[in-house]
Amino acid sequence: MVLAAIDPTRETTLRQLLASMNLGTGRVNPNNSLIPFGQFENLHFARLLIVDDKTIDDIRAYNQPPTTFPLYLAFLGDVDGDSDALLEELARLAPNGLRSIFSCCEGFTSDTDLVSWMKRHSTPSAASYVNWLGRTNRCIREEAQLHEALENYIKSNASSLTGLRPREIHAHLQRFIQAERSSGRLTLTTEDPTPPEWWTRNLLHLIGVPLLLLLASPILVPIGLIVLIRLRTLEKTDPVLCPRVDSTYSNALALLEDHDVTNQFTAMGSLKPGIVRLLITLFALLIIDWAARHIFTRGRLARVRTIHFARWVFLDGRKRVVFFSNYDSSLEAYMDDFINKVGFGLNLIFSNGIGYPRTSFLIKDGCSDERKFKEYLRRHQLPTQVWYNACPGLTAVDLERNTRIRQGLESLSISDQEAREWVALL
Repeated sequence: MVLAAIDPTRETTLRQLLASMNLGTGRVNPNNSLIPFGQFENLHFARLLIVDDKTIDDIRAYNQPPTTFPLYLAFLGDVDGDSDALLEELARLAPNGLRSIFSCCEGFTSDTDLVSWMKRHSTPSAASYVNWLGRTNRCIREEAQLHEALENYIKSNASSLTGLRPREIHAHLQRFIQAERSSGRLTLTTEDPTPPEWWTRNLLHLIGVPLLLLLASPILVPIGLIVLIRLRTLEKTDPVLCPRVDSTYSNALALLEDHDVTNQFTAMGSLKPGIVRLLITLFALLIIDWAARHIFTRGRLARVRTIHFARWVFLDGRKRVVFFSNYDSSLEAYMDDFINKVGFGLNLIFSNGIGYPRTSFLIKDGCSDERKFKEYLRRHQLPTQVWYNACPGLTAVDLERNTRIRQGLESLSISDQEAREWVALL
């Protein structure tokens, strides 16, 4: 994520540049002249948006004057491999387009080194989630082609497959795919091994975070009790700001959505004032990031299966938080998914934002008031001016199915039950 303050005199120009990257509202041109996203082999999703928080004045509910924040340009990518490598590739393949865009930001001049500038403005996530760790963009495309080849073959050869047992069907289709690969009509690449240093860092993170929490528990437990007592007092008096969203704003957001089976979502807001809410948010994001990195690594964030990538980012000295996600289905279904399956998690994070429906002991109530929660979320949602998806038409569930099809096809030994389950995927 590259984040930079926008030069106020260049905002109109920036908006025009971003609009020129689209075929229409909410539909990017993957081969646009500024950043031809389709040329980047390892890029899953990308977005450019103007971070324009419409809820700044909500702090007045706590009798505090609002802070004036700059408008930011945010450029995000979900990418395989090293993020610095992507920045260097961007500078190599789209230097003129990036310079045109970043020239609308403060401190960027004609002689600015592009890569160094992007690295200086890179903004880390407080927590992030990846649907399936290790599944690359190349893998997704190849497995989608595999599924399509099998589907077409089955349709064309239904009569020869009828009456065969699942293991016989599996063997028959194995021979077909082997012939397709031998002829060069189908490619199934073996992924490069994960670098040892990544495994080392990941292992240290897996062990280190719980170990540090355990060692600090003599201090953290009494602090936690004090925070919990203070929190309950705050919860009873926190202002709730969930008015119905202006229909013009809501309709403008809706125009950006539902052009494909996958959508983008960005929401931001200010943290409630005080050290208690900041401590809770820091701790909650620490736990979410650890769990997403080590537990929820195979297609599910708790019970939610519709998210491809997500991240939480602090802005402006941890006064504000912005949440980005790429998800399947409609926004309404997305919100229902969270309310019904991981409502406590929503409350744990979002209840620390100004105006959220009141919770009880942090995890109860809150989003259970469905109308207030949805109005709150829509009110804090930001429009995304440019959004790119490398694999349109494929949901997270589709990607998991395609992976399991490939795994089963490459299996040298398969039982009758496994064969039945594999054939059912087709």
